[in-house]
Amino acid sequence: MDLEELQPNDRVNHCKMSRTLEESPNAHINKTLLDKYMSLPMPEGKIQATYIWIDGTGENLRCKDRTLEFIPEKPSDLPIWNYDGSSCYQAEGHNSDVYLHPVAIFKDPMRPGNNILVMCETYRFDGTPTQSNKRRTCREVCDKVADQQPWFGIEQEYTLLDIDGRPLGWPKNGFPGPQGPYYCGVGANKVYARDIVDAHYRACLYAGIKICGTNAEVMPAQWEYQVGPCEGISIGDELWVSRFLLHRIAEEFGIVATLDPKPMVGDWNGAGAHTNVSTKTMREEGGIVEIESAIAKLSKCHERHIRAYDPREGKDNERRLTGKHETSSIYDFNAGVANRGASVRIPRGVADEGKGYFEDRRPSSNCDPYSVVEAILRTICLDE
Repeated sequence: MDLEELQPNDRVNHCKMSRTLEESPNAHINKTLLDKYMSLPMPEGKIQATYIWIDGTGENLRCKDRTLEFIPEKPSDLPIWNYDGSSCYQAEGHNSDVYLHPVAIFKDPMRPGNNILVMCETYRFDGTPTQSNKRRTCREVCDKVADQQPWFGIEQEYTLLDIDGRPLGWPKNGFPGPQGPYYCGVGANKVYARDIVDAHYRACLYAGIKICGTNAEVMPAQWEYQVGPCEGISIGDELWVSRFLLHRIAEEFGIVATLDPKPMVGDWNGAGAHTNVSTKTMREEGGIVEIESAIAKLSKCHERHIRAYDPREGKDNERRLTGKHETSSIYDFNAGVANRGASVRIPRGVADEGKGYFEDRRPSSNCDPYSVVEAILRTICLDE
């Protein structure tokens, strides 16, 4: 069996393992000791490059570093590299090399200067894309519709957890007060770990990611940030690297950032990746007609989109899209103006102005943005 077909639930395995630990060792490392080493000057002409890729789960990221003796100007300047795919659910041990093809470069906020982060596509030994490489076909679709200038903005929700898997700041043997005061809240009894949020925001700006905002979300310990507007394939590159930075920064605090779409069962909001979409004609006068046409097309392909909107073809979203907690039902499609319980929402300002964009509220927080973008463009631009 191809190991890529296994799709292990790393989230459950992590929680089982982490509950045997009392606390994260990362939180107790004196980070100031690192400063004297990080302040050492880099040798002339050398930089550090962190290669980043999506593993066989389709939602988790991996990375490793290398030294380069030049400063690249574009991704094609960078060498193709490889890694052990058998340890990333992407290959058998007897033929384990998987290849990293650089596709996007960002400045490294952990190691300022000329050092870089490199987003990569993954390819098998025979040159075919791995199963978790959704970027390849997304890029092909984006190239086909480039003349329509599709813009995307994604609202990435996530939840901060203690190392034992409990939402950060929640009582260990109980629950916080009901939802209400936490959304966009201020105060130590309403929001937790704003330090991570601020650090992540600034790191994304430094890296060159088009992060445009952040806020505390409805469930305590849940946050959101927004990336965009980005044109075409770049929204996927920027969102994945922003996720890498989120996990990397939370790691330093000894805290886990989970993208699970329903980390707490019960009367608590889940987490999504609401996707805002606009084409050139939608942004022009009378664009509302094109927006309504796109929504009509989406209504006819609901099941296909649900399969594309989380790594388990709807199984994760099934826990979140219940028709409650500001979601639509996973089984039905509906749309409306300013309706946060709809599958697709037209913002009130867009309806008033008669042009702009629409918001697809169905993608899960752990979705692959490449899959989301491809599905949307195939439906609304290619009429597939």
